[in-house]
Amino acid sequence: MATTAQIVPGEFLPNLQFDLETFATNGLLLAVAFLLALPVGWDRERAGRSAGLRTFPLVAVSSCAYVVRSIYAFGADTQAQARVVQGLITGIGFVGGGAIVKSSDRVQGTATAASIWTTGAIGATVAFGRLDIALLLSLTTFATLRWLHGLAGRAEPDERDDDV
Repeated sequence: MATTAQIVPGEFLPNLQFDLETFATNGLLLAVAFLLALPVGWDRERAGRSAGLRTFPLVAVSSCAYVVRSIYAFGADTQAQARVVQGLITGIGFVGGGAIVKSSDRVQGTATAASIWTTGAIGATVAFGRLDIALLLSLTTFATLRWLHGLAGRAEPDERDDDV
C-alpha cells in the first residue's frame, strides 16, 4: 500500500519567508545590476552581435542573484561564497565561449565573449555592495567596445611569423 504525504497547515513550506525590507534591498541590487549592464548590451545590440540588449542584463542580474543568495546562505563563510563566484566565472565563460566563431582565417566574437564575462562581474560586484567597482566596470567595458573598435580596425597586421 502506497503512502501519501500529508500537508499539515502551518508546516507546508515552513522555510518560505517574505520580508518586505529584504525584498526591497534585493530588488534594488538586481535593478542596479540590470541598469549597469544596459549600456554594454545596447552597444552589442547596435553592432548587430549575437548577444545584445537582452543577454547582458540577464547575465548581470542572474550573477547578482546567485551572489546575493550565497551571502544569505553562507553568511560569513567566504570560502563558500568564493565557490559560488568560481562557478559563476566558469559558467559565464562557457556562455561567452558560445559567442566566439572561428572561420578559416578569422576569429569573431571575442569582444562579445569578454564583455559577457565582465557583465557577470558587474552583477557579482553589485551583490557584494561595491557599486564603485561595478560602475567602473560598466563604464570601462562600454568605452572599450564603443570607442576602441575604430582603433582596432586601423591597426596594421604584424607580418612576423609568430603564431600567437
